[in-house]
Amino acid sequence: MRDAVVVGAGMGGLTAAHALAAARLRPLVLEAGDRVGGLVQHARVGGIDVDAGAESFALRRPEVADLVARLGLAHATPATASTIWTGDRALTTPARSLLGIPADPLADDVVAVVGPDAATRAAADLTLDPAAGADATTLAELVTVRMGAGLLERLVRPVARGIHGADPENLAVDAVAPGLRAALVTHGSLAAAVAATVPDGPAVGCVVGGMWRLPAALATSAEVRTGTRVTAVARGSDGTWLVHADDGAAPVRTRRLVLAVPGPETVELLSGALPGELPELRPGHPIVQVTLVLDAPQLDAAPLGSGVLVGPDAGVRTKALTHATAKWAWLRSAVPQGVHVVRLSYGRAGDDPAAIEAVDAELALADAQALLGVPLDRSQVLDSLRVRRPLGLPPSAAADPALRPLLERVRAATGLGVCGAWVAGTGVAAVVAQAEQEAARLLARPGARDRSTPGEVSPLSAVHPPILD
Repeated sequence: MRDAVVVGAGMGGLTAAHALAAARLRPLVLEAGDRVGGLVQHARVGGIDVDAGAESFALRRPEVADLVARLGLAHATPATASTIWTGDRALTTPARSLLGIPADPLADDVVAVVGPDAATRAAADLTLDPAAGADATTLAELVTVRMGAGLLERLVRPVARGIHGADPENLAVDAVAPGLRAALVTHGSLAAAVAATVPDGPAVGCVVGGMWRLPAALATSAEVRTGTRVTAVARGSDGTWLVHADDGAAPVRTRRLVLAVPGPETVELLSGALPGELPELRPGHPIVQVTLVLDAPQLDAAPLGSGVLVGPDAGVRTKALTHATAKWAWLRSAVPQGVHVVRLSYGRAGDDPAAIEAVDAELALADAQALLGVPLDRSQVLDSLRVRRPLGLPPSAAADPALRPLLERVRAATGLGVCGAWVAGTGVAAVVAQAEQEAARLLARPGARDRSTPGEVSPLSAVHPPILD
């Protein structure tokens, strides 16, 4: 019998376990793989510790920065601005924007990207009826109604595709920008909604030393068993959950079960535990990331700042390039002079899977040379790492209304929670926030605080209600 069992040691599962442990429970985390972190991973390339997965988190929400501080870690913000590649040149990403939607459509850095005509049309947002676009379901529909097609094509599309690997027409507003539509109605314009939503300062941060340090620190909060695949879950006659694993041990019994694995795996585990038929979930599209460690003093000037988001039909295959040694001062100080770490990402929704599989270090070097505008050859590649993620970024339940009944059924089952990117949406910030909220929901159930002092209130019980509620 365990206080709580968490299946999956990605960022969602580890965050939920940490929150449960903070309430004096003793959670057990079962992970099928040989290491923790999920999409936040560590690698050593060319003798340099780098992030092989997510390398930053959004500062628009406070949860990750707060969590980093509670764990005794430090976070840093980018040393340089990012850019957008238009096909023939790189332009600085507007300082105050959300997925490319500007807080000030007539700001100089917006006009430089979209042009004066498109900027003037975007500024008409300030005079439109606040209700216009409030019922939009996709990012493309919202931006087109409020700010016009020009801004959508030249600014929002490359940013959205670079971050989410999908076109704005296929991104639900409520999934990629929760609360934005409500802020539109409250503040009267989309620009004002963005201004109220986006902090005045850097949009992203990173754990000093690498994002991979965050799951490593979280894993110390609970007992974590790697190499242990959960094969089935079932409801006991006494209302507890029985968790069966492939380790040959007897099933683990618990009153609180958190499934923090990909959507299709969650449905498979629950298919015999919840009454009725469960929907089939689509897997994510494959993505490949290539990290290059280059002996390239010509990159000391950081020609693209912290990196570049690439729009469609821009003449290169990559969707984004991160110049990590220009972006993070702590990494720059950790490598020899003239050595640079560059990472390129491949794989958008609708891309040919065979073409994604064919991505290698040679193609990444060619794309890097084209984008950075400096000559680079194989002799300058000190080391490289190719990371393939066959499921990539999963379709989000937050983006698909058809999946809401599934989440409602999960929440109706006593002592059961789900978390992860397929529930929360893309990004470490969304995953951490939703996992904390799910843990708080389980703790609020009758008997959930059976290890707490009578009258004690868990600090997590006051967090906001679940994102999808």
